[in-house]
Amino acid sequence: MRAAVKFSEDVVPLGEMKVNPGKIVRRIDETGRPVLLTSHGRGVAVVQGLAEFEAAQEERDFMRAVVAGLADLETGHVVPLEDVRRRLGL
Repeated sequence: MRAAVKFSEDVVPLGEMKVNPGKIVRRIDETGRPVLLTSHGRGVAVVQGLAEFEAAQEERDFMRAVVAGLADLETGHVVPLEDVRRRLGL
């Protein structure tokens, strides 16, 4: 489960990232939470750990596949199970 963002701790001015990027990266690694970088009070980027990024990307890809599958079902774009077995040699 992902750690919830704590805005009191996880919003960092871009200048702080420029001055001490190692500190920010260590914080992300220790907390498991992403950091929102700001410039002139506005969000400009999110920095997150690689494992969290990859997990989120896999989740998005899975959800897109589920939505595509459901759309195929609704439109009748399906293949009978026996045809699938035959194609896969099962």
